[in-house]
Amino acid sequence: MKNVVVLGATTRTDRYAWKAMEMLKEYGHRRIPVNPAFDEVDGERCYASISEVREQIDTVTLYLGSARSEPLISEIIRSNPRRIIMNPGAENPQLAAKAKANGIEIVEGCTLVMLRAKTF
Repeated sequence: MKNVVVLGATTRTDRYAWKAMEMLKEYGHRRIPVNPAFDEVDGERCYASISEVREQIDTVTLYLGSARSEPLISEIIRSNPRRIIMNPGAENPQLAAKAKANGIEIVEGCTLVMLRAKTF
């Protein structure tokens, strides 16, 4: 089981971040929602920031546009995930460069597609 942070998790069922939470559960991954707007997402405790997560993080799947993820770059890097998935619309060249410089794998792809294609 991989610990997967869903950065930008939401309670809105029409959003891809919600669909990712559902599909990660379906595929047996430990989902860790992060969004300061919610206390809980899809039955999981929702953390206000990635720095509150105490488990080792395998993957951060990013559902925030670059304007919203820019202020979080240092915090994301400090969490030391194995990789960061930048879902469509969440690409951030500055985060990608800093992550690569710190040995963190960057994937520009869709978490939903990766799960279904068994490339997650």
